[in-house]
Amino acid sequence: MWDALVSVAKEAYTSGLGEGTVPRPLIMPLVGGELVGMIWARPLKAGEDALTGIAQLANIAAAARADEVVLVWETHDVATACQLPIVGPTPCLNMVLATPDGHVLHQFPYTEQLLSRSPEGWASIAPDWRPAPAPQPGVELVPPVQAAVNYAFIPLELNHPDPFGVTVVLMEEDGYRVRLTEAFDR
Repeated sequence: MWDALVSVAKEAYTSGLGEGTVPRPLIMPLVGGELVGMIWARPLKAGEDALTGIAQLANIAAAARADEVVLVWETHDVATACQLPIVGPTPCLNMVLATPDGHVLHQFPYTEQLLSRSPEGWASIAPDWRPAPAPQPGVELVPPVQAAVNYAFIPLELNHPDPFGVTVVLMEEDGYRVRLTEAFDR
């Protein structure tokens, strides 16, 4: 399952860069080894809003009562959006696999190959994936990702007959892009 999630994340990332955009941070919650779906962060404003918007990705995992989550983000993009120092390789696609017992950070550094530039100045880029460093168990994560990991496993207590369904609706209304797998689509 891990290799499939890495492949999906790299493909989505490559596609986004090819269109001149850096994909937003993403969470993929799992329940009993089954993927709940893929949820991308809402549009983020630099600073506190970005920190909050990324951390709130945890809501969907908590509502689904996930027992594993995978969070995906780009080093430079999140550091810039959250006004944090850049830590680790850049450019780099990061994926953390987390459970209630801990997490492991996987990093996929790349170099940027310019494909084209639009008249407006947008660059279309192809990542040239470099060798990945060894996975890093328990390493410190950037604050909004660490917050998402911490909150992902605290069940949401909502006074509603369908806490998961209402969480999906509320997140979509806030601008999160939610794509559930068939088993969890309600």
